[in-house]
Amino acid sequence: MITRARAVTLALLAARSPEATLCPSEVARAIAPAGAWRDAMPIVHAAVDRLCDEGAVRLSWKGRPLAARAGPYRIGRAIVRDRPSDEIG
Repeated sequence: MITRARAVTLALLAARSPEATLCPSEVARAIAPAGAWRDAMPIVHAAVDRLCDEGAVRLSWKGRPLAARAGPYRIGRAIVRDRPSDEIG
């Protein structure tokens, strides 16, 4: 189920503008049976933790970056830094 939560998180982010974020409950609603999304939240949190560890997503709350998941949060795409041109090649 964590694999599905991970895939849904990345798919929902891919369907939005690069700067957009999503609420973890959106992922839970997408993977859980009707009305049981709260039961899926621990799975979503675990998937988000793994995605953060991999550098695939970033977390924020009210526009401020979070170093780790704690309390309410939003999920966004990881910020991709361009490599300097002397590193390409």
